[in-house]
Amino acid sequence: MMSSLSKTPIRRVPVKRITTKIGSGATPKGGKNSYKSKGISLVRSQNIFDFCFVYEGLAFIDEIQADDLSNVKVEHRDIFLNITGASVARCCMVPDRILPARVNQHVAIVRVDRFKADPYYVLCCINSPSYKDYLLAIAQSGATREALTKEKIENFEIPLPPLPAQRKTAAILSAYDDLIENNLRRIKILEEMAQNLYREWFVKFRFPGHEKIRMVDSPLGKIPKGWEVGSIGDICQVLTGFAFKSKDWSLDGIPVIKIRNIRPGNYVETEQVDHVPEEIIEQKHKKYFLKSGDFLLAMTGATAGKVGKLRTTEQMALNQRVAKIEPTDGFYEYIWCRISNDEAEKEFYRLADGAAQPNMSSSQIEGVSLLIPSSEARGQFAMIVSPILQQVDNLIFRNATLRRTRDLLLPKLISGEL
Repeated sequence: MMSSLSKTPIRRVPVKRITTKIGSGATPKGGKNSYKSKGISLVRSQNIFDFCFVYEGLAFIDEIQADDLSNVKVEHRDIFLNITGASVARCCMVPDRILPARVNQHVAIVRVDRFKADPYYVLCCINSPSYKDYLLAIAQSGATREALTKEKIENFEIPLPPLPAQRKTAAILSAYDDLIENNLRRIKILEEMAQNLYREWFVKFRFPGHEKIRMVDSPLGKIPKGWEVGSIGDICQVLTGFAFKSKDWSLDGIPVIKIRNIRPGNYVETEQVDHVPEEIIEQKHKKYFLKSGDFLLAMTGATAGKVGKLRTTEQMALNQRVAKIEPTDGFYEYIWCRISNDEAEKEFYRLADGAAQPNMSSSQIEGVSLLIPSSEARGQFAMIVSPILQQVDNLIFRNATLRRTRDLLLPKLISGEL
């Protein structure tokens, strides 16, 4: 006989019993060349991260293309689940601001029957560590590549307490996501402020006192007298990461930043990283150590050209295929704004000249031309922008704390321990 203090075991049910739709879409004819500058959102796997939808790189299609994908029309509170490739099993909820929307063939819509389950609770189950590990395991059981079929998703079992308990769990965990999302909006506003000031001063040349400065010819066109044209290599040191071997990786030690950790939105992911023993770095060179505030650039593949700023409280190391761009004194804020915008990303990507996949070298990065403003202009710019960037850093650290707290609570709430 069970003690009165014992908890009733939570029943587990297959996802197909609590959903009204599980299905993926397709890529419109013509692929990326058929995408539009605006219209109906087309969600791709690159937009999906755990608990987080990334707006950068969101594609758009027109009404005719959308009609061809009418069977995968996205609705309020749908769950997005990546079903193929390296990002398989990443999962988030649709943000209403992208509606109307469709999904391509690499993303599945999981539509929960709200009379049977709470959608956010189901999302939390999928992202809970033990269930995520199992989902990844069944995705990797295929013959060719990582993939989740409709059948695998349908038969995937999750714990299902009564609806009131589900909603209570969802309310607790979604409160963290609401705070994170609010901070992300504030970060975007602050970064736009810094970029707008950069463009005003160093593209349009409307810096304080510009009326008194004569414009002179240069390889980049007319520039203020006293300013120079140079390259990244003139004012920055560019260091590429170390080629760690597969035998070097371990479960603990020094965290290593890889190309996959350079995320859209100038963000470096520091929580899901691989490690190497400390003696590996000691034997090689300490120059591969990273510190908080380092600028990192993805050098190869589809993410070539993306830049991220490292924010961390622990020592980390740099892996190959990622470059560190270290400005000399007095150029920190200026260089960050110069390399962290969309135009700079395209400029870096154009450097990539690999036949099999995009690839750039450190010498190519160093050779990128740029304007070198006067020390007075840079100093004034830094005084204004530095506090803005510090606020961004603080908000990113705050979000990291919120994510860690949410992720600690997640398995305890899903299991019924709390």
